[in-house]
Formats: sequence, structure tokens, C-alpha cells
Amino acid sequence: MFVNYSFKCQINKLTFNGLIYFILKKWSFIILTILVFLSVPVIGQNVLTLSKAINNGFLNRKNMQSGKSDLLIRRLQTEALYQKYWPQVSFEYTYLYNPILQTSILPIGIFNSSYPADATMNVRFGTTWSQTAGATVVQPLIDFSIPAQINEAKLQERITVASQAQTEYELAFTIAQTYIEISLQESKIKSAVADTNRTYISYQLLDNKFVEKRLLKSDLNKSVINHNNAVQLLKDALSELIEDKVYLLFLTGETAIEKSDFAIDSSFVKQYKLTTSGLLPDAEAIPELQQLDLQSQLTVRQVKSQQARRLPTLSIKGFLGANQYTNKFDPTKTDSWFGLSYVGIDFKFPILFGENVHKNIEVLRLQSAQYTQQKEDRSALYAKDAYTSKLKMERVMSQLKTQEENLALSIESIAITQARVTEGQESASTLNIDEANLQSLKADYETNKKQLWNFWLNCLKASGQLDILWK
Repeated sequence: MFVNYSFKCQINKLTFNGLIYFILKKWSFIILTILVFLSVPVIGQNVLTLSKAINNGFLNRKNMQSGKSDLLIRRLQTEALYQKYWPQVSFEYTYLYNPILQTSILPIGIFNSSYPADATMNVRFGTTWSQTAGATVVQPLIDFSIPAQINEAKLQERITVASQAQTEYELAFTIAQTYIEISLQESKIKSAVADTNRTYISYQLLDNKFVEKRLLKSDLNKSVINHNNAVQLLKDALSELIEDKVYLLFLTGETAIEKSDFAIDSSFVKQYKLTTSGLLPDAEAIPELQQLDLQSQLTVRQVKSQQARRLPTLSIKGFLGANQYTNKFDPTKTDSWFGLSYVGIDFKFPILFGENVHKNIEVLRLQSAQYTQQKEDRSALYAKDAYTSKLKMERVMSQLKTQEENLALSIESIAITQARVTEGQESASTLNIDEANLQSLKADYETNKKQLWNFWLNCLKASGQLDILWK
């Protein structure tokens, strides 16, 4: 049942104490006025639909924005990996001081016949100072680790998307719960006002009899207790409504909570029929299961990345630069520079890695099996939750049907009892007992209504169809 009850009206125009004062002191006309007020939409009040509330949460919540940043980071990291195909250019410069020059033994007898054939000489090579400057270019031709890393990064992107979707899934569930709670609270307020009106009438009847000395004080006290309970339920409902609205605004990312004024759209009650038909589990639509499946695929990709490390790489490598050799510190001496360049094929075949690649692969395969098992277990859990939620919905709907009939009969019986008490044909004790029993019935009824909607939301969530609330 739709009730437009704004924060401004609740807090600024009508305080709890003032409302209760009017309820206690005025006649039924005041009660009816409140009923009309609660039933008529407040002019200029914003109507917040369930779909809009959920989408606002996706757009405004900081953790949602953080998740989008994570996805952007992943995409940038993937794009950066493609640059590994580009030429790698580096400029190199070194200036060395060689306090001890390398000495080699030369067989001078081979180069000069005037010396014995086995004659040798100690010769020092190099100069005290030397410097090298140049550019090295490496162009990868074959490197199987690069596509493996790119494929792994792309899968990481999909995992990030699934993680973001799961966060949105949980947020949408919480927003829907709060939105429905507000609707139930507004319905409860309207019912509580009617209850307060009825218990006040009963109290008036018994108070008149007490004044006429035809009623025990204990019976009058019981009627006051029943009325006080009804008033307190109304106060609690009003307070809980404000709390739920504040929480909904928080969930939707609203910053100016104390200044916000909105009403919910009651049409969603008719739009989303509480039915168990058509709610078949769809595991592929549940982000958590998608994430577990992608994580299992990622470990398989990581195995391929480990295997690619064993494969040879081929690239073209070139250098263009010059060396300088001097026995004195003179970096700018022109006649001491000698050009140097080369272009060649660089082939590498890894043999040892400094780690056990085979063990790494075994660990990854075990992790893949773990993710698969977790997905199967969670999938079975979701299927169980969907099925049991359906059963609970059917049970509660049956209970609500019975309770609605019992409530109608109880309210009718109290009206009859009130008339009989007025005529002196029924005792006050019976009226008090009936009022107390009705309050208990209504409490159970409100609890079951809330449970029914929660079971319906749980069924949507477990069956992977929660997105019908915002798409």
C-alpha cells in the first residue's frame, strides 16, 4: 500500500509527540484527517522508482566508481602489453677508469722469426680511461610469452567486470530490500493509524462506563494498555520509516540526506507480481559464478604462460655507437674515438630458470580445480536457495490469505463487540481481549508480508534474475 510521507512533514511539520497528542486528545475526525493525509501524494514531492534508486546507487556510490576505475586500470595494463611487440631502443653510456690494465701473453715467436718459436711477451691491453656511447635496438620476432601475457590480461579484465557486476548485484539486492521495507512501513503506518482510532473508540466506551461507575478500573486499564500499544506501534512505524528512507538515500549515494524529500512509487507492487512461476535458476546470469568460472580459466592461461617461458625467443639486435680510449682524462679528445656497430640475430633458448616451473604449473592446475569445485558448490547452493525460497513463498502466501481473512473477521467482531458493550450486552473484558488478540494477529501479518517479499527477492537473486528490477 502506497503512503506518501515526506521527511519534511515527519520532522518539521509534525513531531512524534505532537502527533500522539492529537491522536490521544482529539476525536475520530483527527484520525480520519491523518488517514487522508497519508493517502494523498504531497505536491512537489519527488517520486523515486525502484529502478531509478538502483541505477542511482550504481552511478553515485563511491565503491561503484572505484570498481570502474579498477576496470580502466586493467584495460590500460592490457594495452601496455602490446608495446612489447614494438622495437626496444635504449641509449647506453659508460665512462670507465681502469687502474689495473689487463695483461696477456702473446707468442711473439710466431710473428717474428728472429725469436725462438716458443718465445712469448707480456703485453698490456687498453688504456687507463675509456668510454662508450651508443644506441641498442632490439626488435622481437618470436616470443610466445607476449601473446600469453596479453590473453591472461584480457581474462583479468573479464574477471574485473564480473567482480564489478557482483558488487552491483549485492547493492541492488540491498536497495530493493530497503525500498520494499519503506513500502511495507508506509502500509503499516496507515494500518497503525486505523488501529489507534479503533482502540481509542474502545477506550472511550469503557471510560464512559467507568465514569458511570459501571466498570472496574482494571478493565479500563487494559483498554488503556491496548491503546498505548497501538500508539507505540504507530510511533515505531514512523521512526522506522525515516530510518529506512535515510538508509535508502545512503545506498543510492545521496549526500544531502537531511534535505532530501521523496516518495516511493507504489506501482512496483503491481509491476512485480509475487509469483513462483518462471523463476528458473540461471547460473550463467549470476556474477559470482561467472567470476569463479573466469578464475578457473585464468589459471589455465597462467599454465600456458609458464609453458611459454620454456620456448625459445628470436629477435634482431643492433648497436650503433663509438668507444674512446685515453691514458689521461680527456673526454673530448677527438682522435681517440673509434666507431662501433653491429646488427645480428639474437636467439635464446631457456634451460634453467632459477625456479621449478613444473611445480608452478602443478600449483596452477590445482587452483583451477579448486575454482571449478567452488563454482559447482556455489551453483548448487544457489539452486537450493531458489527452490527453498519458492517453497517458503508458497507457504507464506497461504498463511497471509488465512491471516487476511482472520483479520477481517476480527475487526468485524470488535465492531460488533463495541456496539454490544455500548448497549451493555457484552463485557469490557471481552473487548479488551479481542483488541489484544487483534494486535497480535496484525503483528504476525506484518511479519509475514515482509518475509514474503524477502523470499521473493532471495528467489530472484538465487535464480539470477535480480536484474529485472533495474533493466
